[in-house]
Amino acid sequence: MNILVTGSAGFIGFHLTKSLLKLGHNVLGIDNINDYYDTSLKHARNEELIRFCKENKYEKQYEFILVDIANSAAVADIFNNHIFDRVIHLAAQAGVRYSIDNPTAYVNSNLVGFVNILEGCRQQSTAHLIYASSSSVYGMNTKIPFSTSDRVDYPISLYAATKKSNELMAHAYSHLFNLPTTGLRFFTVYGPWGRPDMAYYSFTKKIINNETIDVFNNGQMMRDFTYIDDIVQGIVGIINKPPALKKMSGSSAQAAYQIYNIGNNKPITLDRFIQAIETAVGKKALRNNKPMQPGDVPTTYADTAELMHAVGFQPSTEIEEGIQEFVDWYQSYTETKNK
Repeated sequence: MNILVTGSAGFIGFHLTKSLLKLGHNVLGIDNINDYYDTSLKHARNEELIRFCKENKYEKQYEFILVDIANSAAVADIFNNHIFDRVIHLAAQAGVRYSIDNPTAYVNSNLVGFVNILEGCRQQSTAHLIYASSSSVYGMNTKIPFSTSDRVDYPISLYAATKKSNELMAHAYSHLFNLPTTGLRFFTVYGPWGRPDMAYYSFTKKIINNETIDVFNNGQMMRDFTYIDDIVQGIVGIINKPPALKKMSGSSAQAAYQIYNIGNNKPITLDRFIQAIETAVGKKALRNNKPMQPGDVPTTYADTAELMHAVGFQPSTEIEEGIQEFVDWYQSYTETKNK
């Protein structure tokens, strides 16, 4: 199949692109390589994809285009010049706390950019659009585990609000234009080539460098940490499962529309998470315990029964194993980068 992956220089997009190429698909990756975090890592991912393609003779299967999805004309050109069997939309302005200080970045990327992707899919009658939502949409929900049947009307960050908006926008396009859309609510994804703004990355860096780490809520927050390989397995599994046209619960509206949680279904404490890093690094952390941050939630916990029923999704990576893989990559990457 011919597949468009937006955000291909990002963490999840990079790993997904590799997996799709291995499976024999043709991939067009697009990304704007913005400076939300160190662009050298994004360029390094692109270089790794090029090396990977050369080593495995995938050069004819992969193309990369530098483009900002907020640019409607540029996105239209992508769809006018390529035919896609599937579109996997991962490009977005990420980060809960960053949205407090930089709201415009989220409007441009997560709202304007998403409309541009929806329009491209509509014009081309794409057979299936898969897009990234987030566990952040659950806000301060007190019922756990989080289920896609739960109400998500009270976001506590602009980032979460934009992701909920994406789900609503996708439903409108599914209903109006019979565009099959599947939204995936990601739960705290981690692993090699990950994002430097994520806690596991910054904790690892600081522990190695004997720097103090800020531990919010005294380490008692619970997170459904999900290893990247498990996430990719879930995305790949859903590619050929476009939702059928159906009536929405409590409504006469019909849409080929689906939302899934994609997480580990095994939340752990931040304390255990830190201990896993300490073990992998071989050094104890210097901790500065602090209260909860604005925009944070005490627990994330994914009910993944629907995705398991649909594609047999069953994460298998324990936190200690996944963190060890990350730390091994991090040490190798930083050593190479510092040469």
